[in-house]
Amino acid sequence: MSLEVDITRPLAGFDLRVAFEAPGGVTALFGRSGAGKTTVINAIAGLERPATGRITLSGQTLFDAQARVNLPVHRRRLGYVFQDGRLFPHLSVRQNLTYGQRFAPRGATGPGLDEVADLLGLAPLLDRRPGALSGGEKQRVAFGRALLARPRMLLMDEPLAALDAALKEEILPYLERLRDQIGLPILYVSHSVAEVARLATSVVVLDAGRVVRAGPAEQVLSDPTMVRQFGLREAGAVLPAQITRHHGDGLTELAVSGGRLFLPEMDQPAGTHTRVRILAHDVIVADHAPLGLSALNLLPGTVVTLRDGQGPGVIVQIQCGSDLLLARITRRSAEALRLAPGRPVHAVIKTVSIARTDVGAG
Repeated sequence: MSLEVDITRPLAGFDLRVAFEAPGGVTALFGRSGAGKTTVINAIAGLERPATGRITLSGQTLFDAQARVNLPVHRRRLGYVFQDGRLFPHLSVRQNLTYGQRFAPRGATGPGLDEVADLLGLAPLLDRRPGALSGGEKQRVAFGRALLARPRMLLMDEPLAALDAALKEEILPYLERLRDQIGLPILYVSHSVAEVARLATSVVVLDAGRVVRAGPAEQVLSDPTMVRQFGLREAGAVLPAQITRHHGDGLTELAVSGGRLFLPEMDQPAGTHTRVRILAHDVIVADHAPLGLSALNLLPGTVVTLRDGQGPGVIVQIQCGSDLLLARITRRSAEALRLAPGRPVHAVIKTVSIARTDVGAG
């Protein structure tokens, strides 16, 4: 199932002109506040009307300005989750969930109430009312209500924006379950690089109403030209990995395409596929395999590109196996190491620098 969007709409300060395709999995619509993300998702949902263009989902036209097609919201079969759960306060969790079933088309297939409650950890909460729930629990109910409407696609507009860091970490595994077990495509609006790195299979980057980059998450996040969009502190890369072994000293060993990584102990069994986010400022570049270091993670690679920053820094893109890493170093260091495209190097990553929140399900 694929969503295709090609629309325009005048906004305050700029004209929105957006064209992209969202394949299966989780497509993150990323951009700073005011980039036009919510306007795009609302146009897809049918809550806002574009000036020109076309929106299709799996070949069905949802909107076509030239053909004068504009399907009403209820006929688009899209589940929408907002920043706040928008639950009915006078209804129990069970009743809020089953409310979504009223909008499921006759004969539509999908998970039932028990399956959704189990998937989202809602079974113990079914008899409570929203006033007795935490922010994370409310959002999980909102996810479940949207699922039980049997949509063809889920739209999520910054669903974690109102939650603190602890609640975000609590709810992210449930979003990973939705991505991996239900199989519905999801368009996920966010301005959080950490959320995008954890969840997205593809990324569309918006800036002032324009798509400036789109593609698989691993490629977009490791693109040095996107550092300005993501911010220096958040720039990094995502590596697919597989847990191979748990060691007795509290470390977990993972296999990546360029070698192996050691992380603080993980609670998943060996064989589990995962993904690891490595920030550019946590990577040291060496021109040969260093000796006598405390760092355990050494990945051999080759310099692909270098990109100067506005200050004394340089972003170095390194290919390690089939993966791309980013390293943020000083221009002086890059010159001293004579870094250039094609130069063999080693990426050095401290084990403890990889935060638990930067390791997600594969």
